[in-house]
Amino acid sequence: MQFLKDMCKGAVIGIANIIPGVSGGTMAVSMGIYDRLIHCITHLFKEFKKSILFLIPIILGAAIALAASAFGLEYLFGNYPVPTNLLFIGLILGGLPAMCKKVKGSKVKVGHVIAFIVFFALVTGLALIGEREGAAADLSFNVLNVIKLFGVGMIASATMVIPGVSGSMILLLIGYYHPIVEAVSSFIRALLSFDVSGILRGMGILVPAGIGIIVGIFAIAKLIEIVFQKFPLYAFWAIIGLIAASPIVIILMNLASFSGINVLTVLISVITLAVGFLVSMKLGE
Repeated sequence: MQFLKDMCKGAVIGIANIIPGVSGGTMAVSMGIYDRLIHCITHLFKEFKKSILFLIPIILGAAIALAASAFGLEYLFGNYPVPTNLLFIGLILGGLPAMCKKVKGSKVKVGHVIAFIVFFALVTGLALIGEREGAAADLSFNVLNVIKLFGVGMIASATMVIPGVSGSMILLLIGYYHPIVEAVSSFIRALLSFDVSGILRGMGILVPAGIGIIVGIFAIAKLIEIVFQKFPLYAFWAIIGLIAASPIVIILMNLASFSGINVLTVLISVITLAVGFLVSMKLGE
């Protein structure tokens, strides 16, 4: 039962990482597993059995969700953009009460308020900058592009781990988002049809990016662990700022979809918002 629950948490995090404006790190906070996730990553070799048992269902759920979302997510956002966005806003807000409990009872210092404001402004600012996508990146197989993909993987993974910062939004800004999503879709189709040339082509893109993601996750996770150990309250207030900013970011990134909505859309969106909130609270227990 716990394995399936952790898989569901991993699925939510996996889907979040592929949506521009939604942060996988924020979803991990909302699911109540962020600090444990960071600990297991940074202590993978010291506490291998314990860490791997926790990470396997999370990774498995995220991988399945990523594979499925490569096909279904575009349909949902294309046909039901407002209810889908409100679902993720609900998932994010559902983790806010648990995070507020982390700072409840402690004296609020000026530094805590500054941490909240700085990180709130940082994430909102990224969304405002990221309204336009850069030129689509070249993913043809050569040494230079392999190095670039490794670097892109590191950048994306770092932003995936940090709550409130959307890795997919960063990919969108540098022009790698749509090419990589398409590469994932093509790779899965090639696997299903046993297309060897398609599989090799996909591996030429996804393997260097994947290695970069793994390296980046380990590097940033260690840094985050140190911050939580030395400045826990500042870290919690910064994360509250990131979470509070995330719904605004989602709306800013999808302003066009919120125009011309009707009563039925509003009602469905309220339901998806409530469902997301309740699911997040339940998984975070």
